[in-house]
Amino acid sequence: MRKKIEKSDAEWRSQLTPEQYRVTREQGTEPPFSGDYHVSDKQGIYHCVCCHAPLFENEHKYDAGCGWPSFDRPLGRGSVEEHSDHSLGMQRTEVVCAHCDAHLGHVFPDGPPDTTGLRYCINSVAVSFHPDE
Repeated sequence: MRKKIEKSDAEWRSQLTPEQYRVTREQGTEPPFSGDYHVSDKQGIYHCVCCHAPLFENEHKYDAGCGWPSFDRPLGRGSVEEHSDHSLGMQRTEVVCAHCDAHLGHVFPDGPPDTTGLRYCINSVAVSFHPDE
């Protein structure tokens, strides 16, 4: 297993915009329908905005109508990690980058039943899109 990327708070703040920092390092959420990728149909790979690791493929993206980019699976087994999240008075499953622990969003069991049945609901400010990858 790869060693996790670790940076100081100051290093993350200097690298990220205030909104990227709030979402990825402080487990925030962007407002629904505010992101750059919620309706994109271009082919390519979504990478972690913090460490640039490849995370999701546009081929597995779908419109869940929730206001955030939704995918039915991550790019590969080691792309993301999942953790129990009991914040906001509910039980959810948090999705983080496996390489740097950046908060990406949450995964829910209400995705397309004809694929994985999962909905990886991802903040668009937590990823950067690389077309034609």
